[in-house]
Amino acid sequence: MSNDPQAPFPPGPSPENRPQNQPAQEPPAPPYAAPEPPAWTPDAAPGYPTAGGYPPPPPAGYSAAPPPSGSFSRAGQPADLLPRFLARLIDYVILAIVNVVLVAAVVIGAIMGDTSGFGGFGATNAAAGAVSSLLAAIIYVGYFALMESSRGQTVGKMALSLRVQGPDGNRPTLAEAVKRNAWAGLGVLGVVPVIGGFIGGLLQLAAVIYIAVTINNNVTTRQGWHDQFAGGTRVVRTS
Repeated sequence: MSNDPQAPFPPGPSPENRPQNQPAQEPPAPPYAAPEPPAWTPDAAPGYPTAGGYPPPPPAGYSAAPPPSGSFSRAGQPADLLPRFLARLIDYVILAIVNVVLVAAVVIGAIMGDTSGFGGFGATNAAAGAVSSLLAAIIYVGYFALMESSRGQTVGKMALSLRVQGPDGNRPTLAEAVKRNAWAGLGVLGVVPVIGGFIGGLLQLAAVIYIAVTINNNVTTRQGWHDQFAGGTRVVRTS
C-alpha cells in the first residue's frame, strides 16, 4: 500500500467480489404525503364522496333543498265527474229542505183555496203543480246562478274544493251561470206544464245523463254540454 497522500482510495469491492449473503441496498422511499382534499364548492353535493374523498362540511348559512314531501297540489286542474256529482248532491239536499218549506206552502194554499195566500188564484190541483214546479225551478236556478256568479262556488263545491270559472278564467257572469244550470235537475225542463209529470221527469233524467256523459268523455277540460252552452265555463279544483 502506497503512503502517497495523493494516491486515490482503493476501489470498493466489485459486484462480482460482493458477498452473496449481502442484499443490494435500495434507495430510501420518500416520506408519505396524503393528498389534499379538494376545496368545497356549492356545486358539490354535501355528504357524497368526490374524487379526492369526502368534502368538508358546508359553510355556515348553507341549507340544502328540503326533500319532497310526497304531496302535490292539484289546484286549477279540471275536476272529474265524481266530485262534481257529490257537490251537486250536497246542494240538492239543501235545496230539498228549502223546497219542502216553500213549495209545500204554495201547494197546500192552492189546493185548499186559501184566499189569503197563493190559493187566491182559485187554481186547481194541476195549476198548483205548475206553480210549485215554477217556484222550484226558480229556487234551483237562482241558487246556483247567484252562488257561482258571486263566489264561484256553491255550498257543495266548497265542501268538495271545487270552483266554477268563466271563459276568461274568472268567476262566471250571472248570465253564464244561468245558462249552465238551466238544463239540469229542476231547471227549464221542469217548469213546462205540457211535459210535466212522468214525461218531464224522463226528459230531466235524460238531460242529467247526457251532461254527465259529456263531462266524462272530455278528458282534457272535463267540460260538459252545459259548460259549452254557457260559453266555455268549467269546474276546477281549488286544492
